[in-house]
Amino acid sequence: MSTERCGMVAIVGRPNVGKSTLLNHLLGQKISITSRKPQTTRHRILGVSTHGAAQIVYVDTPGLHQGEGKAINRAMNRAALSAVRDVDLVLMLVDRLQWLEPDEQVLAAVRTAGKPVLLIINKTDQIEQKDALLPHIAALQAKYPFAAIVPVSALKGHNLEALEREIQTLLPEAPHLFPPDQITDRSERFMVAEIVREKLMRQLGEELPYANAVQIEEFRQEGKTIHISALILVEKAGQKAIVIGRAGARLKLIGAEARIDMERLLGTKVMLKLWVKVKSGWSDDERALKSLGYQEES
Repeated sequence: MSTERCGMVAIVGRPNVGKSTLLNHLLGQKISITSRKPQTTRHRILGVSTHGAAQIVYVDTPGLHQGEGKAINRAMNRAALSAVRDVDLVLMLVDRLQWLEPDEQVLAAVRTAGKPVLLIINKTDQIEQKDALLPHIAALQAKYPFAAIVPVSALKGHNLEALEREIQTLLPEAPHLFPPDQITDRSERFMVAEIVREKLMRQLGEELPYANAVQIEEFRQEGKTIHISALILVEKAGQKAIVIGRAGARLKLIGAEARIDMERLLGTKVMLKLWVKVKSGWSDDERALKSLGYQEES
């Protein structure tokens, strides 16, 4: 019988390098929301992948970003940094042939943690000059003693099996932490709130700043139908008008798209109601953030 291996693996990188997309494709199921907007991920989310004797517990983290800014930025940075300290292995993502100042900051945080690091070059399908990849890898190898450098395309699923093999070789011998069929530690209430927030960010990418959050007010099963009521928090009356749209059209579209994903997640019919409420200053209010679940990971 094979020896059981199990380890915590943090996925880190600057905002918008594809951390959540990578996690979803490694798990074969969507548990972390994605959009083209940086800092979509705000919470630390666990994703569990079990293959025979090996169990990988991935930790998707908010992107580390420059400047502490508001309380929500500080909370996101704390979540990312604490994840790096608490794991057995770090996956550091970078974008194609880029290496920017924020990547240097992420590497500094990783270096401080002193954990083995796999460097993942993501979005390789978008590299036009393929012959530039090998010199780039050589330059990155000079920056830090990475355990390996693996080029992938998270979105297209390219080279993910090779990445998983590299991860498994670095896992410690340890009993599994989760049942083999469990894929996340997050509740269904959390997951449906994140689905609504994803649709908000995809619909309103440029129009709505980060000052929005989603709170589940009701999650109730009646027969074969789950009734969900979600409150969308914004900071200004003008933002509320943007979310609702003309004659409520924007909010209806967000609700319709969210309901489809919720029914896929929950495997049953969903009745979804959405409200929008102005709560000025919530993203810089430590107490408000705690009530929305942003301080639990610090």
